[in-house]
Amino acid sequence: MARKSVCNWMLAATLLTLLVAPASLPMQGQDPTPAPKPGDAPPRKPADKKTSDRATQNASDQPVWDPLRAEKDIEVGQYYMRKGDVDAAIDRFQDATTAKPGYAIPFRYLGEAQEKKKLRKQAIRSYSRYLELVPHADDAGKIRKRVDKLQAEIDKDKG
Repeated sequence: MARKSVCNWMLAATLLTLLVAPASLPMQGQDPTPAPKPGDAPPRKPADKKTSDRATQNASDQPVWDPLRAEKDIEVGQYYMRKGDVDAAIDRFQDATTAKPGYAIPFRYLGEAQEKKKLRKQAIRSYSRYLELVPHADDAGKIRKRVDKLQAEIDKDKG
C-alpha cells in the first residue's frame, strides 16, 4: 500500500510540473510575422544613400536594448570602414549606440568615422561621450588630443 501511495504522489507531482512549467518557461520559437495586407506598400529605401544600412531602424520588431546586436553592428561597421563606406559605417555605429547606450566602444568608432567624414562637431560629441563612459581608458589621452585638434579646426574655420 505504501508503494502505491508513493507512486501516486510522484505521478501527481510530475503532472503538476508538466502543467505549470510551460507557463513559466520562455517561448522557444518566434512569433510569426503577419502577412502584408493587400493595400500595404512595400517599405521604402532611402533614396539619397544607395549603400545606406539602416537595418534596425527599418525593422519595427527589433528590441531597443540588444547587446548582441550592438556587437554585430560594431563588427559590420568596422567592415564598412575597411571597405571605405564611411556612411554605412556611421549608420551601424549609431545603431550600436542605440542597441547598448552605456557601451563606450561604438562611440569611439563613431567618432573616428565622423572625423573621417569631416563631421567635426559630431565627432567631438561622440568622442566626448566615449570619454564620459570610460574616462580612464588606455587611449583617453589620445582621444582628448583628437578632440582638441577637432575643436581647433572648428575655431580656425570660424575665424
